[in-house]
Amino acid sequence: MEDQPKERFPERPGIIFMGTPDFAVPSLRALVEHGYDILAVVTQPDRPRGRGRKMLPSPVKRAAMELGLEILQPQLVSTPEFCKEIRLKSPDLLVVVAFGQILKKDFLDIPRWGPLNIHASLLPKYRGAAPIHWAVLNNEVKTGLTAMRMEVGLDSGPILLQEEVHILSDETSGQLHDRLAQISGKFLIRTLKGLAENRLKEKPQNENRATYASKIDRDMSEIKWDQSAKTISAFIRAFDPWPGAFTRLGNKHIKLFSSRVINETCVDGIPGSVTGCSKGALEVETGKGVVQIRELQAPGKKRLAAIDFLRGFPIDKNTLLG
Repeated sequence: MEDQPKERFPERPGIIFMGTPDFAVPSLRALVEHGYDILAVVTQPDRPRGRGRKMLPSPVKRAAMELGLEILQPQLVSTPEFCKEIRLKSPDLLVVVAFGQILKKDFLDIPRWGPLNIHASLLPKYRGAAPIHWAVLNNEVKTGLTAMRMEVGLDSGPILLQEEVHILSDETSGQLHDRLAQISGKFLIRTLKGLAENRLKEKPQNENRATYASKIDRDMSEIKWDQSAKTISAFIRAFDPWPGAFTRLGNKHIKLFSSRVINETCVDGIPGSVTGCSKGALEVETGKGVVQIRELQAPGKKRLAAIDFLRGFPIDKNTLLG
């Protein structure tokens, strides 16, 4: 890697693995399965989760416990104390997959061969926290994975390897997340082998083509029915499963999931008007076209198939949503 020692990248580098959510677990497992030396796993501290707000470990911590790996959970990784702890382990490489903290230069400079990051987009497109959500939201036809050498900037480091993935018709963020996670382990191993065999050359990112995928939150998730069916369907799928796109029905917020466009051209409908239920799905007019909703969720209830939801929560034809 650039600015690092010029001797050959080791076949079995000593690795500090850094990750937190489900997305990072296949990469950690792939490293162990292929015999890489994991010096420690760094993950976020346990957090309160669920309705009971019980303190629970991250998915990466659970996997690391199962694999018998050393686990470190600093509140902040870039403190002098934690930097010292990592230096004592003399890592060759940091492997960072969806860790969840900004890493400062003092920390990034510790490993002999630098920090390697796996990012869920084709950089420089969709730098930032939510590349999968925004790819679906913007009706992209493809996305992928990027292996890059990290630097202080936000996902701006030089690219080592990329793998393109086509986004399937009507695919949700959750489904795309799971597909990318499953291939990320093999992709990481390909990257490490390519480095060890001196087959990968760094390529700087084109700053003129950079776009940003800001964090997704609940405040963004209300459906605007005057938009086109294509835009609304993408919006619903982008927020599926979390935080769930919602619409107003009387004084309630109803979450909608698993959408698809069934008419792209109709312009004489009433945006938000329910036209009925066909093939077990709710159909709603938009500013242009009609969308079909296959799953819904009432406040405090489980997500249900539309046909089951409507048995307990009828929505009559011509009901106006929003």
